[in-house]
Amino acid sequence: MGQKGELALENFESGCNCCQAVLLAFVPECGLDRETALRLASSFGGGFGRIRELCGAVSGAGMVLGLMAGYTDLTGDGEKQEHYRRIQELCRRFQEAQGHLRCGELLDKLQGEPGPVPGARTPEYYKARPCGRLVEYAANLAGELLQSNGG
Repeated sequence: MGQKGELALENFESGCNCCQAVLLAFVPECGLDRETALRLASSFGGGFGRIRELCGAVSGAGMVLGLMAGYTDLTGDGEKQEHYRRIQELCRRFQEAQGHLRCGELLDKLQGEPGPVPGARTPEYYKARPCGRLVEYAANLAGELLQSNGG
């Protein structure tokens, strides 16, 4: 799964939001088709609908972990606890490596306010944002967590 980061970066650079970029990198393994993955992750870009909360790359990695290693037993706590442990590990490691989990903090040096209108995808857009690096890291981290936990 080492190439998932590269694929997520390519997805982001082709117009995906951060969450879509990460989830789309795992479409075959998750049992989703491209359109379903794009729709499922469409609300989570820009820190959830561009309100700059939880980074979309982290949300996408969480979706991947849920689809591939989430819990389905609603009668006990074992699977749920293991899944939450994995998600907390994802968040801890992402924050340690990238400095924050919140989109607004990760983008704090950029001009502009949250709102429904996304920025134009120009070469300057990609150069100014850390998002490519973030989706690449999040996808690789999700793959690593899945491999190390038998997901």
